[in-house]
Order: sequence, then C-alpha cells, then structure tokens
Amino acid sequence: MGRVRDAVLARRSRPKVTDAAPSDAELALLLDAASRVADHAALAPWRVIALRGDARARLGDALVAASGLEGAAADKLAAKPLRAPLLLAIVAAPRPHPKVPEWEQEACAAGVAHLLELLLDDAGWGVMWRTGPYTRHAEVARSHGLGDHERLMGWLYVGGRIEAERPPRRATEPAAARLIVLD
Repeated sequence: MGRVRDAVLARRSRPKVTDAAPSDAELALLLDAASRVADHAALAPWRVIALRGDARARLGDALVAASGLEGAAADKLAAKPLRAPLLLAIVAAPRPHPKVPEWEQEACAAGVAHLLELLLDDAGWGVMWRTGPYTRHAEVARSHGLGDHERLMGWLYVGGRIEAERPPRRATEPAAARLIVLD
C-alpha cells in the first residue's frame, strides 16, 4: 500500500539492544522529521533530552530517590536506565494559549515521541518507549532540569538492534473492531 504503512506495520519494540547508538547529528535529522507532527497553532510544546553515559546513571539515582527503595530493589531500579546506551526523554512543555488546551499540547509531545520511535526503527535502531510510576515525580523532573510547567512523557530507550531477536508482533484484536462509524 505505502512505505509509511509498511514501516508502521514492521515496527516492534526492542527491549534488548546493543551498545551502538545514533549520533547527535543523526538524531537531529530524525527529530526534524518527527517535528512535523500535527501541532495546533505551531506551538512546538515539547522538547527532547538525550541522556548518554553518566546521565543515565544519574537518572537511575533519581528513580531510586523517588521510589524510596533500598537494597537489591533499589539497585535493580537504578540499573534500568543502563539498559540502552541512549535514552531520549520526551518532555511536554505546554504554553498558555487561548485555543490550544494543555492536553492537546501533551498529545503533540506524545505524537513527536511516536514519530521519533517509528523513524528510529525505520533507520535500523532498536527502540522502546518506556514510562513507569516515577515519570512525573519531582525528583525525576529535577534530574532532567524540567521547568515547573513541563512534564516528562517517558523515555525512548535506543540502541543497536539484535537482529536474531526480532520480537513477535503482539496479538491484539483487529483494529477494525475499534472503528465506530456514525452516519
């Protein structure tokens, strides 16, 4: 039918990746394409923060601080951001606007995240969108340097693909069952 549809149907979340990661220049090109998402009033109410190296460990520390966990459970939580060499924090940064409510601006940020996930997958990278119970915790927001008006939407975990490990397509009910037509 079309290249975009084929890319969407081929996309799979990749929970395990190698240590390879796209360069900042490659990310900029992909983000430029993802920024074409529907955006009422062209507010661009989002930003993306790339976490590499020690920034991932600092995120792990923030997750532990937010959780209050100790011992082995804290160590396990602290290690989660180390699962991929690159984490892309998706941030909703809504702006006051008389015609564009905050929920719509958050939807725009989520759209950027999804398009970026598709573009990374299409470019040959392993990617998985992750969230969790501490995504909107103040300690995690501080670790990203978020402003009071900004909200973390989650992270795209990005790395090299492990080709031998192609996750199967998840079983879902046919999408047509979710289509309701009103005349």
